[in-house]
Amino acid sequence: MKTEPDAFSLEDLRQRGREPWEGIRNYQARNFLRGMRIGDGVFIYHSRVAAPGIVGTAEVVTTAYPDPTQFDPQSKYYDAASSLARPRWDLVDVAYRHTLAKPFPLERLRALPEFADSPLVRKGNRLSIVPITANQWDRVLQQAR
Repeated sequence: MKTEPDAFSLEDLRQRGREPWEGIRNYQARNFLRGMRIGDGVFIYHSRVAAPGIVGTAEVVTTAYPDPTQFDPQSKYYDAASSLARPRWDLVDVAYRHTLAKPFPLERLRALPEFADSPLVRKGNRLSIVPITANQWDRVLQQAR
């Protein structure tokens, strides 16, 4: 899950403990989010920083449910085409789990063969949610020690 730390950081999640991951407004990212299950591990990835990369982990603690911000005209995530009967956008709640001793930078991810075909390392990737394999998860945690 990618986030901009000046908007919402891993530290913000740590302080709150648990938070709805709201504001996903890309259909492909939404579909990935809908595939998440309770207990799934999540890397928190900081973007729009000098050295973008993975900074910690969280865990999915709910299945997907309608994102209430899509119905709120005062929200920056409001979607007039969405309705209570047919919501377009979902979210999951995530809980903080761990902060890496030091960020695992994008350039280091690109060097791992396990990520060669991952959308995460493709130039121009704008998706805020990207699935990873168990092998990729294990490799990052192993390398981050």
